Amino acid sequence: MVTLGVRRWDTLGDSVQGVGKRCNQDWWACEGTGSGDEPLVLAVADGHGSAVHARSELGARFAVDRFLGLARSFGRAARDGHEPGRLARLMTYARDDFPRALVQEWRSAALGHWDRHRPVADDGAAEPEPGDKLLLYGTTLIGAVLTPWLFVAWQIGDGDLAVVEHDGQLRRPLAPAEEDLGDETESLCGAQAWRAVRTHWAPLFDEARGPRLVVLSTDGLSKSFAAADGYREFVEGLDGRLAREGAAGVKAVLPEWLRQASQYSGDDTTLVAALRPVRPASATEQKTES
Repeated sequence: MVTLGVRRWDTLGDSVQGVGKRCNQDWWACEGTGSGDEPLVLAVADGHGSAVHARSELGARFAVDRFLGLARSFGRAARDGHEPGRLARLMTYARDDFPRALVQEWRSAALGHWDRHRPVADDGAAEPEPGDKLLLYGTTLIGAVLTPWLFVAWQIGDGDLAVVEHDGQLRRPLAPAEEDLGDETESLCGAQAWRAVRTHWAPLFDEARGPRLVVLSTDGLSKSFAAADGYREFVEGLDGRLAREGAAGVKAVLPEWLRQASQYSGDDTTLVAALRPVRPASATEQKTES
C-alpha cells in the first residue's frame, strides 16, 4: 500500500556549454517532492543549435517551461490513481492528449515570441509561414512525472531516459527502435510533432518496487562515449556512487563529469536525475526481521 505524501526523492542536475558553442542551447528543470500533492517533475531539452534553428535555446526553454505546467496538472490528477477506472483514463490522456497539448503550448510560446521579436524585414518581404518561424526554435524534449502511484515519461527527439529499477536492472524505456542517423532527430518544430512523442507508462502498485533512480540527459552525454555500452556503464556507475554517497556527494562532482563529457562530444551536455533514498526500516520491521 502507498501512503500519499510519504515518497520523497533526492534530485540533482546541471548543464555545461559545449566547447566553441555561442551559448548553451540545453535547458533543464526539476521540481516537486514526488508526493501526491507535489509530484516530482523532471525535464531536459536540447535546442538544435544550427543556423536554421537560430533561436533554439529559447525553444528549449519554452519546451521545459510548458512541460512543467502540464506535468504539474497531470501529476495532481494522478493523486487518486488507485480509484477504479482512473488509471485507464489517465493512460489515454498521457498517450493521446498530453503530447498534443504540449506541442500546442510550445508552438504558441514560440510564435508569440516571434510576434514580439520580429527581425527587421526588407521592404516587400513576405511574412514567413508559421512552420518556418517554428523551425527557428526547434528542440528536443524529455520529461517525466513521478507520484506515489505513477511514473510517466515522454520524449521527442534524441537524448536518453535511463531507469534503474528496484532490483538494479537498468532500462531505457523510451529508446527508439532505430537510432537517428547523424544529426537528424525528431523535433517539436515538426509538422505533426505530437505523433513523434514516445510515452512510457508505469503504474506503481507497490512503492518498494518502484524505480530507485531516474536519469534524463541530452545527447551530449551519450555521444561522448566511444563504446556502445559507455552510456550504460556511466549510469551504472552513477547508481553505485549515489548508493554510497547520496545525492549530496555526487552534486559536487557532476559539473566536472559533464564538462569532460562535453569535451569529447563537443556538444552542450545536461543531466537531471532523481534518486529514491532507501527508507530506514521501522522499529516494527526491525523486530520482525530479528
